[in-house]
Amino acid sequence: MSGTGRKEDEVRRMLAGPHPQVPTDLAERAVELGGRVLRRRRTLRLLGLLALIAAVVVFAVWAVTVQPWQAPPAETTPPLGDW
Repeated sequence: MSGTGRKEDEVRRMLAGPHPQVPTDLAERAVELGGRVLRRRRTLRLLGLLALIAAVVVFAVWAVTVQPWQAPPAETTPPLGDW
């Protein structure tokens, strides 16, 4: 018998055997778990968005305060030539 036929026979035996009893509150527990997962994802997404907004605000305040796009003032003045 080939490997595929043996696997199919095992699956058929497993499916033909006695089926385990399903808990009566399984659907309710699944709904509760799904709700918790959705709330957790929503909270994490909100926290990430708030962190991103805070980072943008901090960067904007820093940029306006420091103005890194301007050239720094010269430390010395150029020598004056003959007038």
